[in-house]
Amino acid sequence: MVCTEHPFLRFPRKEAERAIRSVYAGEGRRLNPVTVIFTTSTLIRGINRTFLRHDRATDVISFPLAADRQMRDEIYINLDYARRQARDYGVRFQDEARRLLIHGSLHLLGYRDDSLRRRDQMRRREDHYLVRLT
Repeated sequence: MVCTEHPFLRFPRKEAERAIRSVYAGEGRRLNPVTVIFTTSTLIRGINRTFLRHDRATDVISFPLAADRQMRDEIYINLDYARRQARDYGVRFQDEARRLLIHGSLHLLGYRDDSLRRRDQMRRREDHYLVRLT
């Protein structure tokens, strides 16, 4: 399921679903139910503050909630950040949003980016899936 909470920025629902399916298939994992919420810096900052105790906006937050099968995993994508980072990195907005979807999916699958080594490993996986999708 894909929800858009951003007032004007959009990313195609089918492309979001395709990115997530690609990561799960590529990692040899069964796809859990996932909800993607495309949102703003303001909303994601509130989520970050409430649930992760970080009082700042970020580009993506993932919540692996489907373990009990009563809930869906969630990926929050900050489209404000996606637009800014696309400009900063010299890439298209669609590609940066796709990278954030891939990054969030990898987090749901247990990848972490809390060290330089793990961050590099995630970046390599992101690059791998981004090339496959574009």
